[in-house]
Amino acid sequence: MANALLELKDVTAGYGRLTVLNGMSFSVDHKDRLSIIGRNGVGKTTVLRSIMGLTSWTKGQIVFDGTDLAGMSTHERAMLGLGYVPQTRDIFPSLTVEENLLAGLKHRPHSKLDEAYALFPRLAERRNNGGMQLSGGEQQMLSVARALLGRPRLLLLDEPLEGLSPLIRQELLKAFLLMSQEIGITVVMVEQQVKEALEYSRRVLVVERGVLVHAGMSQDLLDDTAALERFVGVAVH
Repeated sequence: MANALLELKDVTAGYGRLTVLNGMSFSVDHKDRLSIIGRNGVGKTTVLRSIMGLTSWTKGQIVFDGTDLAGMSTHERAMLGLGYVPQTRDIFPSLTVEENLLAGLKHRPHSKLDEAYALFPRLAERRNNGGMQLSGGEQQMLSVARALLGRPRLLLLDEPLEGLSPLIRQELLKAFLLMSQEIGITVVMVEQQVKEALEYSRRVLVVERGVLVHAGMSQDLLDDTAALERFVGVAVH
């Protein structure tokens, strides 16, 4: 697609000899909000890891803003404008909130920390707290904020709502929406909280056993109870 920021074309990838993705193809437009859903263990995380160059690639092509990513390191992909927040969050537990954020600035001035604090006021209140003193939700905010300070054009989020209270999940989703609408960041989110993922995103992909089985508008799938139960095994109310 001419307007696509990201394109996966017939991508087959996995880990060592284990193939997880089989001919995965889709595109993501500029400033889009895309959710990837499906049952556990079907390859959703592997999609994100493949985009970041963290899997063994055997076939296909991944193109970001017209640049073929083949052979590029994870660092090189990040420098192009790809941001990634893994499921493990990966904050520095021995550093304070502010020190963690400084690590994400990528040579931008320290004054730019205010961007993170504006998006997540809770972090401003805890700027001198250590990483291990934060709740799970606060750690997730810190991980997202640190990634954002690098000014990615595309942010990949792996299970950002996992294990968090409904209140914190809503706080994060509100921030993700601001990222998209006001900052203009494109977001691709893998998520098991299906209802919230569909309410947040504009488009949705459903993955089964490493294969894309559905692509469409999120609201359409949210309204189709039978299809949702077939795809993810649970009714969404």
